[in-house]
Amino acid sequence: MPETSELDGRLGKFVETSVAGERVRAFVPPPLPPEPPIDLSNLLTRLSAAERALGRLDGVSVLLPNKELFLYMYVRKEAVLSSQIEGTQSTLSDLLRFETEAVSGAPLDDTREVTNYVDAMMYGLDRMATLPISLRLIREMHGRLLHGGRGATQNPGEFRSSQNWIGGTRPGNAMFVPPPPNEVMNCLGDWERFLHSDAQDIPPLIKAGLLHVQFETIHPFLDGNGRLGRLLITLFLCAEGVLRQPLLYLSLYLKTHRSDYYRLLQEVRERGAWEAWLEFFLDGAAETANQAFETANRIASLLAKDRERIVAEADRTGSVLQVHDLMRTRPFLTATTAAAQSGLAMPTVNAALAQLQLLGLVEEVTGRKRGRVFAYRAYLEILSEGAAL
Repeated sequence: MPETSELDGRLGKFVETSVAGERVRAFVPPPLPPEPPIDLSNLLTRLSAAERALGRLDGVSVLLPNKELFLYMYVRKEAVLSSQIEGTQSTLSDLLRFETEAVSGAPLDDTREVTNYVDAMMYGLDRMATLPISLRLIREMHGRLLHGGRGATQNPGEFRSSQNWIGGTRPGNAMFVPPPPNEVMNCLGDWERFLHSDAQDIPPLIKAGLLHVQFETIHPFLDGNGRLGRLLITLFLCAEGVLRQPLLYLSLYLKTHRSDYYRLLQEVRERGAWEAWLEFFLDGAAETANQAFETANRIASLLAKDRERIVAEADRTGSVLQVHDLMRTRPFLTATTAAAQSGLAMPTVNAALAQLQLLGLVEEVTGRKRGRVFAYRAYLEILSEGAAL
């Protein structure tokens, strides 16, 4: 990495502004790409490892009997983890039970925030078929992210027109003060131009890492910046064709290494230390892709092994297999839902659930006589790794 004095072109400017009666120095980043350019020579080994891991993950659909199933669950796990980074007290089990309306005791505000994240993510992925990643798409996704939750009063879908800050109890002792409102649209315009630039000398993974930090530094919304900024990494890699399916989500890595993550973001702002951030980012991409690949393998193996047991040991194999198939997308299931989704009669469903219990594949989790909820425990344990509070 070049000496600090050689990195002056990477340093932004501080602008004095007044917030809540205090004079503070807000930071305005320089446009991307960094100047002097990123020194790729020391990043090539990490970049190659990350690209290999992503390529292997992208081919995971060959292994999975139902890649939509894995995507469905993986998106929900990411939503939980990304929301936990922001302090939300909701687990994957909370979300899945809430979605099946199997339980009313989940923390409603927290669970709604996570379901909004799922909605924003899926909306963005679908919308990219007709609208490229852009400030317009980001605003549309933000509107969904904050709809009806605790962020509903924070101008969903609108870039901020007031000053925000990060860390600290007030602007004066904040860890970081993003650009003042009158600079936000200029910064976003530069960000969008770089997003769409044909920077052939910058590999897509490196570009994703640059875009993420710049978005977090601009902090263009009053709330939801972190969640949206993490989601944009995956959207960008899908848009660039690096991934065919949105299967790379860094929130578990960033949650595990939270202090390093925030420190490195700040070092980019204060010292132009892009290379150190990119080392961390590429390591995270490789580790995350490898974990996702292993998880997909373990899920495929579990589902196949359990199907074999059902065929070998269950009575009424057909109906039991049908209910087992349902639990691949509904690891929490009620008999009522199973009957409605499968078309099987209620006595047949109850008999199938009893068989799955007898085989030790599912367990009843409420202890109630009526409105019972059945959990596919081994499957949930694989999915929930790292997502506990």
